[in-house]
Amino acid sequence: MASVSEVKDEPGQPPALTSLSLAEAAQDGKSRDQIVTPFDVSGGFDEQGKPKAIDYDKLVDIFGSQRIDKPLLERFEKVTGHKPHRMLRRGLVFSHRDLNLILDKYEKGIPFYLYTGRGPSSDSMHVGHTIPFEFTKYLQDVFNVPLVIMLTDDEKFFHTPKLTLKDVYKFTVQNAMDIIAVGFDMKKTFIFADTEFVDGGFASAFNNNVREMGKRTTLNQIKGTFGFENDINNIAEFYFPAMQSATAFATSFPFIFGADAKKVSKVPCLIPCAIDQDPYFRQCRDNAPKLGYLKPAIIHSVFLPSLRGSESKMSASDADSSIFLSDTDNQIKKKVGKAFSGGQDTAEEHRKIGGRTAVDVPFQYLTFFMENDEELERIRVDYEAGKMQSGEMKMACTKELQAYLSGFRERRKAVTEEVRKEFMRPRQLVFKGMPGEKERHDARDQRMKLLKEELERLKNED
Repeated sequence: MASVSEVKDEPGQPPALTSLSLAEAAQDGKSRDQIVTPFDVSGGFDEQGKPKAIDYDKLVDIFGSQRIDKPLLERFEKVTGHKPHRMLRRGLVFSHRDLNLILDKYEKGIPFYLYTGRGPSSDSMHVGHTIPFEFTKYLQDVFNVPLVIMLTDDEKFFHTPKLTLKDVYKFTVQNAMDIIAVGFDMKKTFIFADTEFVDGGFASAFNNNVREMGKRTTLNQIKGTFGFENDINNIAEFYFPAMQSATAFATSFPFIFGADAKKVSKVPCLIPCAIDQDPYFRQCRDNAPKLGYLKPAIIHSVFLPSLRGSESKMSASDADSSIFLSDTDNQIKKKVGKAFSGGQDTAEEHRKIGGRTAVDVPFQYLTFFMENDEELERIRVDYEAGKMQSGEMKMACTKELQAYLSGFRERRKAVTEEVRKEFMRPRQLVFKGMPGEKERHDARDQRMKLLKEELERLKNED
């Protein structure tokens, strides 16, 4: 069986995404292609200027990933002994790169780790942000593996002119506490903020990997993948992909995986993320073999639609499009009440024709958050047959979201500042395949030596 690094990406990787990411206008001035980048997501417009839903099949074709099909789901269940998560069952986690190879490794008892992240752009996350984190928690529980969560506060600072470093770090602290409240296992989870971690005494290996990736990434690669332009994007944005890539290599974290770089370089990584993050990791996969590292495997989720419709994703920068984790039950009810509906104009017409679940936002939310497959199918059938009215659909959605956020609020109360600091403290995680006792002690002694040297330098400055 080929290793992750030996499997070549599809022809043309990484593809030039400028036509996709820049959404070039058609000759009639109305049509726009869909936009899917780490910085902007929209389904585009048709020839009449009407907004279109995001075409995920098109993304799979353009990005060159693979669909998660029924045989892969069956293998996942057989290998793990667990029923696939509802997001897998319903095609909400829909695309991958090398998930099959991760399952090969797991079958053979070869350890791997998970890596996901968040760019903190506001002090309150919305329910759409919890989708990849909830799925990541499921993967952590099923595979019983360590997890690294990267909070890219520096990226948000680089890309958003109005944000200060003070702003993004404040967001980072609050977002970290929200993420912890999803329910991650502290013994198996390390969370770090770029602005805090990379300047500390534990990041020398991480920074070396950033330098190695930066040296092997060309300006044209970044331009072709992200659509960046010399006179618009700053130099930090061009360099940041090397930062995001470094987390995909276990050698960046010797305090977790050990200091034997040759051994640790063979530890695979699986990245659960929304598909707009794929451009970063295509860059990473393209350059990883040049460093002698495995290509990270990736598993993609769709976006939780905006309250306004499936043409765009929920956005923290647009309060009217989003349901925030801090929203009250009454706010949830009001927002869902205004959500885009797939119902007909009148109750009589709706009873005759039925509703359109494919565009109905409350129903789409139920597919993300309702666990019971049979109940979800009953709702779909009744709505499309006209037996369930739009108001009833919105009530069902409101109830589900209120229950979801009620559970979150209870867990969030238990996340103290001390808990957050412990999650974000560089330390040895507990997992199968972790470094042996001697290696852990040696690594600890090395860290203590570095800290003592730093303390001596600080004393000498006085």
